[in-house]
Parts: sequence; C-alpha cells; structure tokens
Amino acid sequence: MSRCRFLNVLRSWLLMVSVIAMGNTVQSFRDHSFLSEKLYTGTPEFVNGLQARTFGIWTLLSSIIRCACAIDIQNKTLYHITLWTFVLALGHFLSEAFIYKTAPLTIGVMAPLIVASFSILGMLIGFQCIPESQEEVGARQKKRN
Repeated sequence: MSRCRFLNVLRSWLLMVSVIAMGNTVQSFRDHSFLSEKLYTGTPEFVNGLQARTFGIWTLLSSIIRCACAIDIQNKTLYHITLWTFVLALGHFLSEAFIYKTAPLTIGVMAPLIVASFSILGMLIGFQCIPESQEEVGARQKKRN
C-alpha cells in the first residue's frame, strides 16, 4: 500500500472511531448505567451521573479532535494531539483494569484497548507519510550550515 493511500485509510479509521465516540458520548449523558454495565464492572457503585457526564465530555472532546485530524491529516500539531488522545485512552483503561481494578478485562474494556492500540500503531506509521513543511526543511538546513 502506498504511503498516500495509507493516510486515506487512516483518515477513514479516525472518522469511524470519531463517530463511534459520539455515540458513546450520547449514551453517557442519556443513561449512566451504560458505564457500570459495560466498562467499570469491577466497581459499578463508583459510577454515577456526574462521572458518566465527565466521561461523556472527555469522549466528546476526543471525538472532535479525531474528526478534525481526519479532515486535516497533514496538520502535524493536530496529528500529535490526536495521537495523544489515543495514548491517554489506552493509559486510562489500562490503569482502570490493572491498577484501580475498576474495569476488568471484559469485551467492553477490551474494545477501547484494541481501538487505542491499533490507532496508536496506525498513527505512528502514518506519521512517516506526512511531508515536511517548508519551515521544517529550512530549519534543518540551517542546522547543517
């Protein structure tokens, strides 16, 4: 697969993940039992409306950032921020599963772990496909001189 083609696949992936996250956001605001039944099954008593809405806002922000990156995938700053949304999601779910023990490894937790892991891998591969800006080329040439 050519480099440019990989970025198109990555853009589609980011858009799909973004749309799914929008659905999770709506669910978090509509009924907080979604989180205690699907994600935080180790300590469902910790899940309340406030925690669900906070999770929903975090998910919405991640969704907006990922969608923006899908639209403007050549923007390196946005690309880095989008990559960090997946790193933070992976770190969150791993810590909830293994440190805090609030989210045992059910399918509800495995799904975001897999999505975040594949997304991180895809974005690291895709980063090599983004051309350098004129400023970066100029700065690199100045360092050589």
